[in-house]
Amino acid sequence: MKRITILLAEDHKVVVQGIRSLLELEADLEVVGMAHDGRNAVVLAKKLRPDVVVMDIGMPLMNGLEATRQIVHALTATKILILSAHPDDAYVREAIAAGASGFILKQSTYQEICDGIRLIRSGRACFSPSIAARLHRILPDLEGSPPLPGNLKPSLTSREREVLQLIAEGKANKETADELGISIKTVEKHRSHLMAKLDIHHTAGLTRYALDEGIIESRFQPD
Repeated sequence: MKRITILLAEDHKVVVQGIRSLLELEADLEVVGMAHDGRNAVVLAKKLRPDVVVMDIGMPLMNGLEATRQIVHALTATKILILSAHPDDAYVREAIAAGASGFILKQSTYQEICDGIRLIRSGRACFSPSIAARLHRILPDLEGSPPLPGNLKPSLTSREREVLQLIAEGKANKETADELGISIKTVEKHRSHLMAKLDIHHTAGLTRYALDEGIIESRFQPD
């Protein structure tokens, strides 16, 4: 029997170790790697090519939604199962738009997580019951008519979202440049583009935008 290979992406080490120990009790499931931030999740996914990535949303350096976008783009056969404490419609909508095949809440049972992994590996979708009951309200924005002009949000590139998250986490330009492997001048250019696109002209405003949009969680907000 070929086992389903799994990459776990979760920044709480106690949580990820607990999930791993439970999944490894299943004969058909195999955890092949663990990532503690979104950037590392992308790197490991490209290296290990797992069948499924179990992905948290709120992680440092790169959040789970951006990591999902990049993994889905690079690895069409890899499925993403979001495992999050956030049941909000906006998070579910963003996860589906990013390419996730399922969204399960962290309060789900161990068996529900295992079943979710198996379902999305087989090509089906999987959502916690409370989310599944709301999909009719969540999905029209993705599949129906275009949103009203007043509700349109500026479109950010993947790199701009990465820079925005690092700014919001309190990283200086040099730290951001080192993390992304780009020049300080390029970071400054991305920062300038972000401020122009979002019509936000100070770091505090960018941080608030990142918080409001779920790009970072409040625990990452600098003092």
